[in-house]
Amino acid sequence: MPVTYDDETVPVLHRAAHIVAQHADGRPEPEMLAVADGRIRATGTVAALRDRFPGAPEADHGDATLVPGLNDAHIHLAIAAEDLLHLDLSAAAVAGTGGLLSAVAAEAARAPAGSWVRGSRYDDVKTGRVTRTALDHAAPGHPVLVVHVAGHWGVANSAALRALGVDEDTPDPDGGAYGRDDTGRLDGRLVERALMNVVYPATARGATALPPSTADDRLRGLLRAQELWHAAGLTSVCDALIAPDDIALLQRARTQDQLTLRVGMLLSIDHYEKARALGVGSGFGDDLLRLVGVKAFLDGAVGGRTCLLSEPFADHGGHGLQTTPTEELFAHVRTVHGDGNRIGVHANGDAAIRLVLDAFEEASRDLPRPGLRHRIEHCSVVDDGILARMRRLGAIAVPFAGYAAYHGGALNDWYGPERVDRMFAHRSFLDAGVTVAGSSDYPCGPYQPLLGLQSMVTRTGVDDGIAAGPAQAVTAAEALRVFTLGSAEAEGTETHKGRLAAGQLADFVVLGDNPLTTDPFGIAAIPVRATYVGGRRVHGTGE
Repeated sequence: MPVTYDDETVPVLHRAAHIVAQHADGRPEPEMLAVADGRIRATGTVAALRDRFPGAPEADHGDATLVPGLNDAHIHLAIAAEDLLHLDLSAAAVAGTGGLLSAVAAEAARAPAGSWVRGSRYDDVKTGRVTRTALDHAAPGHPVLVVHVAGHWGVANSAALRALGVDEDTPDPDGGAYGRDDTGRLDGRLVERALMNVVYPATARGATALPPSTADDRLRGLLRAQELWHAAGLTSVCDALIAPDDIALLQRARTQDQLTLRVGMLLSIDHYEKARALGVGSGFGDDLLRLVGVKAFLDGAVGGRTCLLSEPFADHGGHGLQTTPTEELFAHVRTVHGDGNRIGVHANGDAAIRLVLDAFEEASRDLPRPGLRHRIEHCSVVDDGILARMRRLGAIAVPFAGYAAYHGGALNDWYGPERVDRMFAHRSFLDAGVTVAGSSDYPCGPYQPLLGLQSMVTRTGVDDGIAAGPAQAVTAAEALRVFTLGSAEAEGTETHKGRLAAGQLADFVVLGDNPLTTDPFGIAAIPVRATYVGGRRVHGTGE
């Protein structure tokens, strides 16, 4: 029989040198939190809470700073679970093109003859160009696929092209392309739908050609991703591209009491009819696993240099790709909006964003649904007109938090400094009154939310020290609110997530320094001492 006070379970009292509660009314920050039954029971001074709950156990976090649980509003948990089963070809893991090819060759030597060799997070700018021919030499007899960090293109070797049924006469898929060299022959690149149709089950129109991993292996990858993300301070995420098999994976983890991240889901539009038939929509589920809405695509990627722009790229010209026809986009938005569900549309370039806003405006005009707020995933290149339209519609922006830090000066080369000053426009969104959420889009960008905060505050590349859009810098306090309150609003949980206040979910992070007062260029290096979800420690040491 648990001990109770006033018919309530005795809480655990958490104290720290600093508690960033983010109170709505500007009250002084508390000295202590009382946590019970997965929620924050009360906050206040040490003396007041000890008096209210005499004898309650205490967790003293010393000189640490407690902040609300960090919430990534657009990340790819299911994709990360799969990627962690294969080669990490990121610039941090391999040294240049030679290191990448050596990693592929070593994996091919270990793998059974004729089996697939797969790798992800390849960055052509940081690592160098990888070709079909080079992959042929590195892994003769093995189909090889290397996926770019942007997630919107990859490079296949000759054996992989044969396994995928792609030859010189194969037509490009709708919304994608098979790359060709100067002579017009296949160079191994799979761009947009050409890649997605074979790699991402959530978007595949038809069966994927890659052999699926076992359910046990995918669970192992999921748990590893969850471990890494808790260690970075994440308590909640929204997986922005989910298929039925992914939901089954998450549900299995939950049934086995192994799901410790709070997971929101954006269901791929390609699977929406199944949800409609079951009457399942936005908000279905609970605080651990819930459906946020539906995901659709319109253009390409920032890092892949395929987003749909009104003005050409600064380095290579061209205006990018529209991956979904306009009529199809409008039909998707009409259907999801008409059902009363939230849709998040992937749109990076300004030309793409304007088309999405056209679709939102038409749907809202034809069938008003007050309070139903749609999302623009990434929403990378904006201007004053776009901001004003988003504000009128109540549309939510989910831009990259860490891209300025990750790409640095390359952004200026690709888009030009003037345009970069209108990209990942956290300052402009906040000033215009547009709700903006925190997002990494991992594996397309670094998953660490503290790096995202640093990037938003400094707008400076961590490798090259070059400023990328400094006009969009925000304060550390604003950045923290984006990654907590903004992300909660983007998933529809703002009433009980994002603050350290009575009645809120007891999700918080114990940091070794205060991100609001430390050197902004050191935010990413702050140690994450512990992470709590629902009052349960899921990373680190302590009570």
